[in-house]
Amino acid sequence: MDYKAPLLKALHAVDKAAVEVCHYFNPEVKKVVAYLGWEQEYFLVDEGLYAARPDLLLTGRTLMGHDSAKNQQLEDHYFASIPTRVAAFMKDLEIEAWSLGIPVKTRHNEVAPNQFELAPIFEECNLAVDHNMLVMSLMRRVSRRHGFRVLLHEKPFKGINGSGKHNNWSLGTDTGILLMAPGKTAEDNLRFITFVVNTLMAVYKHNGLLKASIASANNAHRLGANEAPPAIISSFLGKQLTQVLERIEKSTTDELVTLSGKQGLKLAIPQIPELLIDNTDRNRTSPFAFTGNRFEFRAVGSEANCASGMIALNSAVAEQLIQFKKDVDALIAKGESKISAILEVVRNYIKISKPIHFDGNGYSEEWKNEAGKRGLDCETSVPLIIDNYLKPATIALFESIGVMTKKELEARNEVKWEIYTKKIQIESRVLGDLILNHIIPIATQYQTELIDNVYKLKSLFPADKAAKLSAQNLELIEEIADRTAYIKEHTDAMVEARKSANKIENEREKALAYHDKIVPMLEEIRYHVDKLELIVDNQIWTLPKYRELLFIR
Repeated sequence: MDYKAPLLKALHAVDKAAVEVCHYFNPEVKKVVAYLGWEQEYFLVDEGLYAARPDLLLTGRTLMGHDSAKNQQLEDHYFASIPTRVAAFMKDLEIEAWSLGIPVKTRHNEVAPNQFELAPIFEECNLAVDHNMLVMSLMRRVSRRHGFRVLLHEKPFKGINGSGKHNNWSLGTDTGILLMAPGKTAEDNLRFITFVVNTLMAVYKHNGLLKASIASANNAHRLGANEAPPAIISSFLGKQLTQVLERIEKSTTDELVTLSGKQGLKLAIPQIPELLIDNTDRNRTSPFAFTGNRFEFRAVGSEANCASGMIALNSAVAEQLIQFKKDVDALIAKGESKISAILEVVRNYIKISKPIHFDGNGYSEEWKNEAGKRGLDCETSVPLIIDNYLKPATIALFESIGVMTKKELEARNEVKWEIYTKKIQIESRVLGDLILNHIIPIATQYQTELIDNVYKLKSLFPADKAAKLSAQNLELIEEIADRTAYIKEHTDAMVEARKSANKIENEREKALAYHDKIVPMLEEIRYHVDKLELIVDNQIWTLPKYRELLFIR
């Protein structure tokens, strides 16, 4: 419910602003609707194995676990048929969804083992958000009927794909026109270019806000690897649309527009009607990609509420469309024709928003450096990313269109920082319990067995022979001793760091302390635990391993 009022206000704002711009092309338009089509990714894990992993039970992700020898490298799960037991769950889920009026449409395997996806027919944004929240609740309930637990965490398993929730966003009029789709006439294509370019401007001006809208402790594990988009917002347009925008940018109005008798307006931009999804959808490292007749916001996490990203995006676009109309009307008031004024403003926006346009590899170090030079938000710390909500430009955005006040934004940020802190706090406590109650006792037990074996070898064989036969076990004994000592020492240090952070009263500063001190410790401890998993006897390792979690269906 925290999101409902701001979402409805943002949708009203974009409706009102878009209708005003649509009147340049069709005075009959009375309403513009924001559409959303979400793609819900998730993992399924056998319920018995889930119950045997306290970290999955309490945090939604594995806090330890070495890579399985086989994971997703063959891509055989993606191209395989849906397992029978999983298909039964999917069918049951779809029936439940349809009974609630949720128009689920597709089901398929995803790239990682035991990862799947569900997607509906696109709906009006407000309804789509509600339906997604209902579907996630249904998934948790229905999965248990089939002996599964559904994992909606953005990164439940290290080293393989995480789960996202691509948000396909577009605008449509009450006259049946998709504003992000090319048309058949010059006027249609000018309208299409107008809305695409204004969207790019909105994303450019508020790229930090869009990143903040999808930032969370969970999503931080996913972004930037294994086919997930990077934590830098940019927009992929595809070759054809890029060429169109470059043509407009480099041409004069007279070169682009001619009037020819009965044929009316001619817009000299080639092949807009031939823009195809095939030419726009292949860069999987882009967080905000044009895909033929819509934009796909790929940075949204699988467990997130779609409303957060949709509030930010629709608000930013609404503000930008309002500014566009002011700029065009100002030129018209100076005597320019409507078409010339629109083209001149669009051309200027194309030049201004060029830094947000990137069709290359979002994972490359070169892009990270280039993005900083372009003035894009490159922050990776979640507590600092959340600061974007309190920047003057963001406050002015939300207050100008009546979505949220500065006080509301400040209050919401306090909650976001607190949630971040508690998520990391829970993970560190669970990891500490696992270290003391599982990992160290198991490793010590195996070490004792090895020591016993060494003593028995020395009693059975001559010293030289015994030394040779026991050399490998002695190496393992030493490695186990070194790693358990490191794990215990750093677990104790993590507890002390947590106690120190908990004394901080300011929520932002506390969240920063958890990010800067506790999060690195979680990874350092995990590294040594995962190494122990490789050498300790499988018969006494009590926690289900990745091979069981990912391949038992």
